[in-house]
Amino acid sequence: MVPRMQLLLVEDDPTMQLTLQRALARRGMEVTAVGDGAAALRQWAARLPDAVVLDLTLPGLDGLQVLQQARTRGLRTPVLILTARGTVGDRVLGLNAGADDYLPKPFDLDELEARLRALLRRSADPTPAAGHSVQIGAIRYDKDSGALYRNSEVMELTPRELALMHALLVQPGHAVTKERLYELVFPGQLDVQYEAIEVVVYRLRKKLAGTGLTLMTLRGLGYLLRADT
Repeated sequence: MVPRMQLLLVEDDPTMQLTLQRALARRGMEVTAVGDGAAALRQWAARLPDAVVLDLTLPGLDGLQVLQQARTRGLRTPVLILTARGTVGDRVLGLNAGADDYLPKPFDLDELEARLRALLRRSADPTPAAGHSVQIGAIRYDKDSGALYRNSEVMELTPRELALMHALLVQPGHAVTKERLYELVFPGQLDVQYEAIEVVVYRLRKKLAGTGLTLMTLRGLGYLLRADT
């Protein structure tokens, strides 16, 4: 019999906490729920769960402080940050503090479950699988979390810059048409000028300076990422 995932849920909103606890329990997880940072640290150290779902906005110690203190104490449990803070800066702060994944509210329960089970698989095999990450130049793309790392630091990219990088990293060194990139970077946004993709490319080029990568324009073909030789 497959053991049930032991999950620590840290969420201060009582309604959200109860809803998630019941939903995840129905999906075969053993859920311990707490509503503040101090209790989270106590339960984390006492129970050593398989994974932690951590809200950032908590009374007392906030989520980032909880995460930083846990990592300082040597608690290596995989952590998924779950929060209404959807800015790039907050995501970068969380990942740099030691989180393994990030899911902004509102979210789909199926996606939450899939991400938690992916975290469990990765923690069971700490050696990065070749199919789970792409390394090109100084940039590493973690396919599971969608995060981009420059050396060991999470890159601070806007959602559009991140969407563009994801599209180019599907097949590094292969051109992606401007039309396809526009569809992926501006999905369903019919009021956005077609040339707006060039603005995103321009800004991304500046952020890639010194990474060993060049974002090339191939006239008539599109764009590609090339590792400098």
